[in-house]
Amino acid sequence: MIEEYHFGSINISGKRYDYDVEVRWTDEVLKWQREEGHLIGEEDIKVAIAAGPDLIVIGNGESGLAEVSKEAREKIISEGIGLIVEKTGKAIITFNKEQKKGRKIIGLFHLTC
Repeated sequence: MIEEYHFGSINISGKRYDYDVEVRWTDEVLKWQREEGHLIGEEDIKVAIAAGPDLIVIGNGESGLAEVSKEAREKIISEGIGLIVEKTGKAIITFNKEQKKGRKIIGLFHLTC
């Protein structure tokens, strides 16, 4: 579970991360780095899609400045995966709520901007 988020850092299961992360329903946390800093493209979501989630929640930054490309959105949907894109603070609330429901969920969180 994600316990806390502040601009540039996130606490997950008692551990602090100072970089963008991919968080899985299994409590696995991976470093998430995009090809282009503020554009989330198809390449940036491939690892998440390959894990076979029911839902991907994307936190697009504190102010919502990171954009999810049309191609990335279409790829997620074409795989039968639900998609929610919100500012990171709200996306974390959504992620925790959906995780409590027992869903296979992946959160992709951009921690700045």
